[in-house]
Formats: sequence, C-alpha cells, structure tokens
Amino acid sequence: MKTNRKYILIVGMVIAVAAGSIKYLSHLATVSSNVNGHELPIYSVETEAKEVALTFDAAWGSEDIYEVLGILKQYDIQATFFMTGDWVEKYPDEVKAIYVAGHDLANHSENHKNMTQLSIEEQKKEIMDVHKKVKKLTGVEMDLFRAPYGDYDDQLILNAKDCKYYAIQWDVDSLDWKDYGVDSIIDTVINHKNLKNGSIVLLHNGTKYTVEALEAVITGLADKGYDIVPVSELIYKKNYRLDVNGRQLKN
Repeated sequence: MKTNRKYILIVGMVIAVAAGSIKYLSHLATVSSNVNGHELPIYSVETEAKEVALTFDAAWGSEDIYEVLGILKQYDIQATFFMTGDWVEKYPDEVKAIYVAGHDLANHSENHKNMTQLSIEEQKKEIMDVHKKVKKLTGVEMDLFRAPYGDYDDQLILNAKDCKYYAIQWDVDSLDWKDYGVDSIIDTVINHKNLKNGSIVLLHNGTKYTVEALEAVITGLADKGYDIVPVSELIYKKNYRLDVNGRQLKN
C-alpha cells in the first residue's frame, strides 16, 4: 500500500506540474512573434477596419517638425513618432509638442546604430536610455520600438520584449529619404502594392520633400477610404500571432 500511495502521489504531482505547464504555455501562445523558428517585428495588421498608420522616424533635424504637426492637426490625425535619444536630447520642446498634440511617442534607439551588431546588454541599453529620457521629459512609458535601418534579428526582438516593447517595422516605405521629389513620395505611398487595411507607412522628418508631400499623402489615403490612426491603436497588444510576412493576426 505504501508503494501504491507513493506511486499515486508521484503521478499526481507529474499531472499537476504538466497541467500547470500547459496552462503557462497556453498563456504564452496568446502572444507570439515567432514564425517558423524566427522572431519577426510587426509589419502590418490584419484588420477589417479600413485603417492605416503614418509613422515618422525622427533622428536628424527638427526644422520641419512644427509644419508636420500643423498638417496633422489640420486633418485631425494622430501619428507615431519614432525618436532617437540624441534627437530627444537636442529637441526637448519638439518632443513635448508631439506629446501635447496627442501623437504616439516611440523608441528609435539611443544612437541609431545597426543594433544586430551589438551585444545583448548593448541592445537593451540602446532601448532603455532613450526610454528613460522620454519618461523624464513627458512621463510617458513608451512601448513601441523601431530598429534603425529596420535591422532586426531574433535576439533584438526578444530583447525588445524583455524591455516591454512591441517591435514595429513597416510594409509601405515612402522612400522620402531618397529625395526623389514630392510626386514620388505621394505616388509611392498611395499606389504602393502593399497598401491595404492595417498598413504601416514609413516617413521621416528632416527630409527634403516630406512636408510638401504630406498633405497630398493624407488626402490620397482618405480618397481611398482609409482612416489614419497611430500605431498604438492599430496593433493588437494581446492575443495575437504573426504570419510569414510579419502581418499581425488576432487569435
């Protein structure tokens, strides 16, 4: 009988542990950025809503930022600004203006380095240094991260998660940074092959033609029936997975 009781006890413990593990793994499985063994950032979002997000990478000058904010205000649009730590430090008033206007404050690393070439500790420092600056300046706990140059690997996305960040890429690149001209930016965005519900559009401040093109980009998207929302409203923050193209799907 002692042997039987011990056996029953052990079996019971194994079942309990297994059940707990299944429950834990089930919880983890509600949020997954792993596709075929590789971690991916969010490129776009599967949604029935006719919505897209405009995002601006802020890593250089600030001379056009108030013009950008003015155009967004004119059309009652909230966008997402991915800022480097250097930019935040140089232009604190502009950061506050973005925040006051109701836009997403987002993380573009401290020094705009190729982060896949950094160690785990260096990657986390790049994320958290700018995080701390923005929190001190505005009180905002940022949770959206875009790697400089779109340069991701598995470890960086996992490190971003450890820092409580969602890794964000894009599926519509305006190519505004190539200085091809106003019409090129407009045409590239409005007629982009990837443009669809849930698209994330990449723009920059501090480029030559972006401000001139911005109003036509906004009205062109509106003419196609798209509402523009910030990334924080577009993405799912729980119960999701990604497909092979980095498109976020709700579980």
